[in-house]
This record gives sequence, structure tokens and C-alpha cells, in this order.
Amino acid sequence: MGRGFEVHAEKRAPGAPAEEGGPAAARETHMEMHAGAAAGKSPEERVALVGTPNVGKSVLFGLLTGTYATVSNYPGTTVEVTRGNAAVHGRRLVCIDTPGINSIVPMSEDEQVTRDILLAERPVTVVQVGDSKNLVRALLITLQLAEMELPLILDLNMEDEARDRGILIDTQALGRALGIEVISTVAPERKGLGELRRALASRAAAVPSAAVRYHKVIEDYAGRIAALLPPAAGPARALALMALSRDETLGPRLRCALDAAAVETIERLRGECERAFARPVGTAIHEARLRKARELAEAATTRVAASPYPIMRTLGAACMHPVWGACILAAVLLGLYGFVGVLGAGVLVDFAEDAVFNGYVNPFFTRAAELLVPTQFLRDMLVGPYGVITMALTYALAIILPITAAFFLAFGVLEDTGYLPRLAVMADRFFRLMGLSGKAVLPMVLGLGCGTMAVMTTRVLETRRDRLIATFLLALAVPCAAQLGVIMGMLGGLSLTAFAIWIGCLGAVLLLAGRLAALIVPGERTGFILEIPPFRLPSAGNVLLKTGHRVVWYLREAAPLFVYGTLALFLLDKAGLLDTLKEALAPVITDFLGLPREATAAFLVGFLRRDYGAAGLHALRDQGMLDPVQTMVSLLTLTLFVPCLAHFLMMIKERGLRPAVCMFVIIAVLAVAAGGALNWTLRALAIPLG
Repeated sequence: MGRGFEVHAEKRAPGAPAEEGGPAAARETHMEMHAGAAAGKSPEERVALVGTPNVGKSVLFGLLTGTYATVSNYPGTTVEVTRGNAAVHGRRLVCIDTPGINSIVPMSEDEQVTRDILLAERPVTVVQVGDSKNLVRALLITLQLAEMELPLILDLNMEDEARDRGILIDTQALGRALGIEVISTVAPERKGLGELRRALASRAAAVPSAAVRYHKVIEDYAGRIAALLPPAAGPARALALMALSRDETLGPRLRCALDAAAVETIERLRGECERAFARPVGTAIHEARLRKARELAEAATTRVAASPYPIMRTLGAACMHPVWGACILAAVLLGLYGFVGVLGAGVLVDFAEDAVFNGYVNPFFTRAAELLVPTQFLRDMLVGPYGVITMALTYALAIILPITAAFFLAFGVLEDTGYLPRLAVMADRFFRLMGLSGKAVLPMVLGLGCGTMAVMTTRVLETRRDRLIATFLLALAVPCAAQLGVIMGMLGGLSLTAFAIWIGCLGAVLLLAGRLAALIVPGERTGFILEIPPFRLPSAGNVLLKTGHRVVWYLREAAPLFVYGTLALFLLDKAGLLDTLKEALAPVITDFLGLPREATAAFLVGFLRRDYGAAGLHALRDQGMLDPVQTMVSLLTLTLFVPCLAHFLMMIKERGLRPAVCMFVIIAVLAVAAGGALNWTLRALAIPLG
């Protein structure tokens, strides 16, 4: 058989990591598992939200489903698909928030996941969410969904953004031309949400009547291929056009539905069609759709004068300007410093730690343990120096929770405004200095939330070289949200000079390590394309909802690990091993880094969770055991220190054991070297930090 329908996968040994084998085999398993699903009807009424990236699908999903949502990896992939239950005027629906797509013919794993959901699960309604500012792009997907014979409601979101740009869309005229219901919404303001709910409740979805007429040769061969496909394979015309467009991901589906002879015939027909054209058939198909989309858009669109004061658009553009963008970034960092460092770590932590825990909680449990717990061993385990209550819960709830909540709130504001993608564009210039693909900016920005998940997203990078370098830099110099919150809190007790030194050192190490990695790891750099969402005022409801969910996540995921880490320290202390470790590491911790021996415990538990280690340093500073120079050295070293356990395990899974261990060792050496260099420099120059 020809190459067109092959599933390409590198050979790998049993147990080899994903980096070596790639996701192709998993995709094939997934396709085989779901190939026949379309033949039977599910008792669930599924509604799939489909659209290009950053058009507001997830916002609409949240408005339709509320908080009852589950996020899981789609079978055979690492792409997250969100599902949730919705009650719409008495009608129970299962909503599916699919990954963003630019075409039904997939060019990436997330696009394939969306295409496979539409083919395999055959939702009763597809809500296509489009960008009102770019109607042609939305209609390109509409026409492909029409060919898939899917019942459709077209939701043109961001109507306010389009209106500000002088774009008015006649949704009724467009609906008549398409033969479906077209709704206009502004999701953050809930505008049009009631109309969308009514359309879902009344089962207003319909298969679009608008159709694209292709070149007669394409129509002829599409018809001949479609005639070979059984009904169980899916919409025959759509699959035939995908095959003619050289969609190589169709191989497993076709082999499940057809015998080898039929697959060979399809391959032969496609070859004949390609030879009849002087250019790629896929290009001709796309151009025909584009002409139809433009025709529909022009008939439904009216241009008027744009808003004379596009303040948010101007501010959004300024965020990506080489000069103004840097100024705005500096202002954002100063704002984080004040809000998280001064308010979160100062006012909130002082109240929670001193007034609440040290004033009431810890004394109460200490007295209770003395009265109720029979043995000294158990009392020490609960309320001793390494007690579950006096250390683990105090760290988790009195120190880290207020700082993390403040950081999550600030992060939610930046996220809701659309600033983070613009930060990625700004950072692209910096990453190009390291020879990295601009796409590497995306995992780095996500790493500010959770490094473990960010390692998974390095799969969007096109080359193994970029994936290795990005994974290395994520583990080295990108602190997660919880750790960054504590670090900002500790820096809030120092001067702005200290804050600037920490950022400067971190950036210098990142640049130097990236440049060296780019020289050592062979390969070519790839390009960078990023969809930029509108820049808008944050919605207080959205920000508070996301902050609440993240705080709950922190309490569920992180707090138990604090208990485990404290128990480990307690047992090490009781066995006398903690002092042994402190003595063994004294040449590094005390002599080279200039830190007290007690800081050893913070670095040990930092491997379990980085923010736990940062909390240990925070406690040492509060006890007067760290002067400003030691605070700076410890923070830089811990920021650059080895990744947490979950992060390290994900590195092994994604990149393999040997690369992960090599990165671990290199990072440990770099962290200690940078911390030691900073210690000697600050001592020699006597820079005021307090």
C-alpha cells in the first residue's frame, strides 16, 4: 500500500518512554476502539463545543455547565477534553469542550482529538463557537462540519470586539444562507447566553444546507471514494475529501471499516486525482472552501466606522511592543511584588501565622496532645518541631495558602485580560536568543502554573531538540505558581533591589543555560505562530471562580504532600539521619552557600514539593535565622534547584530515564553554583538588600 494511509511510528524497545516512540501507536489503538462507535446511539445527549483556539469555547462551557465539570485525557492521547453536565430548560446534556482546531483535517494531535470525537461520538448538537472579528475563518470550519453532516448551531462570539472594529454581522441573513441557527454572543458578559440555551433546549441544530462545489475532477473522485465507504465508517463525502487532502490519520479508521483491497483502491484513486492536478488536491479543496466562506461572509457583513477609542485594543498591542511591552511587563512584576509580596506575605501571613496559628491553633493542639496522647513519640509527631500540626499544617495553611491565594488571584486577572499570550510574544524574542522555537514560550508560560503539566505540553514542539531544551529550562528556572507565590512573599520583605537581583540572576542563568543547551543539542529551530485573544477587562466572577478552583486544587493536591514530607523529616530526625545529612551537606550548604545548617531540611523537602521547601525558608527567615543575603541566596538556589518529585517523574515519562537523570544532575550543579556565586558577590559588594 502507498504511504498515504500509513501510521508512522518509530521503533522502540518495550517500556521505552513516549519521547522515543511517539503517540502514533496510541492513536491507532484509540481509533480502533472508537471506529464503530458511530454505528450505535448513546443514551446520552452530547453537545460538542467546537471552534478555533481562543474564541471563548471554555467560557461558554463554564457558563453552560457551572462547576460540574471533569477534565481527562482523551483515550490514547495526552490532550485534555473537558466534559460536564448541563441542564438547559429541563433538557439534560453532556457538554464536551473540545481542543481548538483550525481545520477538520488535523495538523496536530489536539486537532485529531476533536476530529475523532466528532466522527466517533456523533454528538446530537455541535455548537461551533466562532470569532465575530474573523467570520471567514469561522465559516471555513462551518463548511467542513456541514460536509460531516453534523447538526450545528453557529455561535459568533466576541460580538463586542467586532462591533468596536466596525464589523456588523447580520446573523439572520447568515442563518438563512447556511440553513442553520446563528447566534451572537459576548461570553464574559453572558450576552446571548439565553438565546443559546433556548436553541439547545428546542433542538434547533440542523445540518447546514450550504455546500461547496469543488472542481469536477475532485467531485468525481470524491464520489468514487465515497461509494466504497460503508455507513459505519462515517460521513462518506467528508471522509473522501479528507482522503483526497492527504489526511494520513485516517488510516486506522479506514482499515477498521474496509478490507485491504478497498483501502488499496482508495489509495489508487487518490493518486490518479493528484496526477490530474498540477497542484496539491488539498490546496484546491481549501481554496474552494475559502471562496465559499468569503462569499457567505461578504453577504452577511456590513462595515461601519470603527470605534474611535479602541483603548483595550491599543493597550493589548502595547503589551507586545518591544519598548512599551517591556515597560508594561515591569509594571506587572512590580504589581505582583506589591500584591503578593507585601499584602499576601506580609499582612495575610502575619495574621494567619501569628494571630491564628501561633496564637490559638498550635497552643490548643499542643495542650490537647499533652492531655490525650499517651506517648512522647506520638506527641512529637503531632506537635513537635517536625509535627504534622505545628509544621505541616502551619506551613500549608498559615504560610503558603495566603500567599498562593494572592498569587492565584493576580494570575487569574492576568489570564482573564489576555495578557499571558502577549507575554509569550514578548518572551519569544528572549527565547530566540537561545536558539529555541518560539513555541517553547507556551510551555514556559504554563510552567508558571504547574511545571508537571507544562512538561506534558512540550509535545506541541515540533522537534526533539526543542522538547529536550524546553524540558530542561522548565525544570531549571521556571517556578510553579505555589513556589513563586512564596518566593514573591519573601522578596516582599526585602528591597526592590533584591527583587531586581533575583529576576536578573534568574534571567541570566536561563539565558546562559539555554544558549549552552542550544549549542550542545543538535537540530533546527522551528517557527512560532500564536493565536492572540482580545485584550479586555477581567471579569470579577471568572477570576474569583478560577481562583477558588485553584485554591481547592492546592488544598487537595499539595497539602497532603506537606504532611508526608513532614513525617519523612520527623522519622529522619528520630533516626538521627537528619543530623547526618546536615553534616554531610555542610560543605555545600554552610561553607559554599553561606546558609545555616537548618536550611538543609528545606532543600530536602523541596524535592517533594518546591513550595514546601520555600515555606521552610520562609519559616527560617521569620525565626531570624536568615539575613537578607542568605535569604537571596537561598531563594535563588531553591528556584533553580532540582524539580519536585512529580515534575521529575513526568520528565522521565516524556523524555526518558537517561535524559531526565542527566538534567537532574546538571540542574543541581547549576543551582548550587549560581547560589554560591551570588553569595560571594553580595558579600564582596555589600549591596544593601533590606
